[in-house]
Amino acid sequence: MSDNDPLQVHRETIDAIDRQVIDLLNQRARAAMEIGKIKNAADAPVYVPHRERQVMEKVHGLNGGPLPAGAIESIYREIISASIALERAMSVCYLGPAGSFSHLAAREHFGGSVNYEPADDIQHVFDLVDRGACDVGLVPIENSTGGGIHDTLDCFLQSNVTVCAEVLIAIHHHVLSHAKPEDVKRVYSRPEIFEQCRRWLGSHLTQAERISVVSSAKATELVCQEKDAAAIASSLAAQIYDVPTVYVNIEDNPQNVTRFFVISHIQTQPSGSDKTAIVFTTAHKPGALSDVLEVFRKFGVNLTHIDKRPSQRVNWEYYFFIDCEGHRDDENMIRALEEARGHCLHLTVLGSFPKAMQVLG
Repeated sequence: MSDNDPLQVHRETIDAIDRQVIDLLNQRARAAMEIGKIKNAADAPVYVPHRERQVMEKVHGLNGGPLPAGAIESIYREIISASIALERAMSVCYLGPAGSFSHLAAREHFGGSVNYEPADDIQHVFDLVDRGACDVGLVPIENSTGGGIHDTLDCFLQSNVTVCAEVLIAIHHHVLSHAKPEDVKRVYSRPEIFEQCRRWLGSHLTQAERISVVSSAKATELVCQEKDAAAIASSLAAQIYDVPTVYVNIEDNPQNVTRFFVISHIQTQPSGSDKTAIVFTTAHKPGALSDVLEVFRKFGVNLTHIDKRPSQRVNWEYYFFIDCEGHRDDENMIRALEEARGHCLHLTVLGSFPKAMQVLG
């Protein structure tokens, strides 16, 4: 290339900027290390969801383009992940095995610099966090297509963990196989995934037997052993197990999103845009549930989600799970919770946490 080549001019500009970026990133990292020393001396958690929310809001506000907001957030999630690792090693457990959608959600939220620990089932995630074997855990709470995740709701009834963050992940299902589509004889995946891809499967791979397994990651493991099989799984599973992707985005609902809770023993401070998760069971009297819900309306607390589960102790007794806007330390929330307890046999605040800013993935 000649000295007047316009590409060379721009590349030299990028090289100069890169030197500045690296220098600034390391300055930021050194500041994070000093923060880590203070946190370690105070035995404070390294993961601080409300501070992360503030950082994300700040960088979104500073971004004038042309980089889209999603790209800026992805970059900063990795910067925050690396900063946390410099402060102290942090462990995140998720519903395994590696390559599951829970693993994908954890990677999207916490980045590549923390330690990940797969758990055998959702109860195992709760147990690891409850006894301090992992700093935080990530569990699915509801899917926009399939509704509430009952195993997670039931675990909250038996655990002392706190909800400290929520994560929204776009769920895209891909067909992974070493075989050509016409040679596939078996398709493995979770029953819920087969249901979420029902229309697509009605016109594709019709010659193949559908076999349900415990996880999409397990399905991908089986495909590594069976050359005439396929799995419906995540892009992360394809990467981890090195299985070719035959079809992409086969979900019937392109807006399919799963919401996850981050569980820990962390009590989050108000971020300015929060939710609070609550579980309660009502007194045995007519209109008891409506009385509780009326309390929240009275104090201007907006409910964003409600679900119910059998108590498993008394027939026809139910626990109700609600999410509402606001932090547990907000004055109207304090007053609403105090009055609502008068209509309940039991009421527990599972945690307050920053609202997710956008759907990841």
